[in-house]
Amino acid sequence: MKTKITLLFVGLLGLCFNTYAQMGTAGIKGSVTDPEGASVAFANVILNKSLDSTVAKVGYTDEAGKFVIQKVPAGPYWLTISYVGVPDWNTEVFNLSPNKVYELPPVQLKPVSEELSQVTVTAQRPLLEVKPDKTVFNVDGSINAVGNTAFELLRKAPGVVIDNNENVTMLGRNGVQIYINGKPSPLQGADLANFLKSMNSTEIDAIELITNPSAKYDAAGNAGIINIKLKKDKTLGANGSLNVGGGVGQASAYNASVNGNYRDKKVNLFGSYGFNDGAGINTQNIYREQSGLVFDQIGTQNNYWVSHNVKLGADYFLNEKNTIGFMANGNINNSENSSFSRTPISMIGSSVIDSVLVAENISTGTRSNYNYNLNYAYNGEGKSLNIDLDYGMFRRENEAFQPNYYRDATEEVLLQERINEINTPTDIDIYTAKVDYEVDFMKGKLGLGAKSAIVRTDNTFEFFNVLGGSSVLNETLSNQFEYTENVNAAYANFSRKVDKI
Repeated sequence: MKTKITLLFVGLLGLCFNTYAQMGTAGIKGSVTDPEGASVAFANVILNKSLDSTVAKVGYTDEAGKFVIQKVPAGPYWLTISYVGVPDWNTEVFNLSPNKVYELPPVQLKPVSEELSQVTVTAQRPLLEVKPDKTVFNVDGSINAVGNTAFELLRKAPGVVIDNNENVTMLGRNGVQIYINGKPSPLQGADLANFLKSMNSTEIDAIELITNPSAKYDAAGNAGIINIKLKKDKTLGANGSLNVGGGVGQASAYNASVNGNYRDKKVNLFGSYGFNDGAGINTQNIYREQSGLVFDQIGTQNNYWVSHNVKLGADYFLNEKNTIGFMANGNINNSENSSFSRTPISMIGSSVIDSVLVAENISTGTRSNYNYNLNYAYNGEGKSLNIDLDYGMFRRENEAFQPNYYRDATEEVLLQERINEINTPTDIDIYTAKVDYEVDFMKGKLGLGAKSAIVRTDNTFEFFNVLGGSSVLNETLSNQFEYTENVNAAYANFSRKVDKI
């Protein structure tokens, strides 16, 4: 029986991964030319879902006018290609098959068909902007800004892929750093995913994708940086907005947010509150043959979460060039997750059940993240100075109860039980001070800066064996990790446009 138990635990994780991997994704590629037949570089390529016309993924053409969009769910879509000065080009609906790449026939954009005697120009940001140092996904004002979360928006950003374990990669590289308003987030893994899921898309102005960060950024972001820029209204007077969204399926999800802003010539006051409430249901049927045994597992998972986001801030304009400001934001996320599975175990080729594993997992968690910022900004002709003082704190409380019962074929006789409890509290405090200076220099831009950061972390993992109804700490599997780090850094960065070589 011990051999069977070991095989079941070892094979479970890998089998779940393979089950998801077999679901299959698709891709699309093509090329774009202008009305004269020349390649069009950096044209917006927007993949839309056929069912509701919402954006599934955005991309852009390279300098040769070619584009590739990968790893999107199979299904029906239509494509929009847009470029400044020519009408948008739209395809008919086509179907993407699993694990295949659909090659679109070459696209030649059409010229403007009519000359107008009078033209009214309305300024509107494109959905995607390709700049020398980054790609900007403009969310505000688009259909993406309604009924989504920051996590869902990242799935649509060019070059960004989120796998089944909710890990974020950019251009195939792991270890991407997430920034909020130009400041790195200390969260990773499930904590980061939950934070992004709790942020309403209506709070977001744009998402910046920095694939090759300069020396201005921390070294930890060498795999790429995704900077989420939150809104700050520049309209004089008082204004506000209320947004409500929801979805209903096997489980329901709801979100709402309210934003307010007051601005005059001397002061800008702003704030927002967002709320998310949702649930998810997942069913798994996993059949495995391994080492002469059959494991026929049927399981269900139920997830429930509720989160609150708050942001408050103020800017005081000393004059046209000097501004001081303060901003505070906080996030609280509560979750409850439960799973139940039943796995009959038998010999291959035999219909006789040897034993049945009945397993449960019940976990509850609370995550809170608070950040405070005091800043000063100077913007003069050809030069700028920014000073930021930040304090951030992250707290997590998570408890899990995991009973596993091995019974005979009738499920009336208990053969063995393994019951565990896990407690994983985490405390993180981050103090940072940063100075950035930029000036016109030798027909380019010279950037100088310095940063000092202190991070204090207390991460505890407590593993308990439940014996006879009592929880006994397993010191071999438990640990506490405490450390304090101090990082001091400086950088110099020079950029200049040169003629094509």
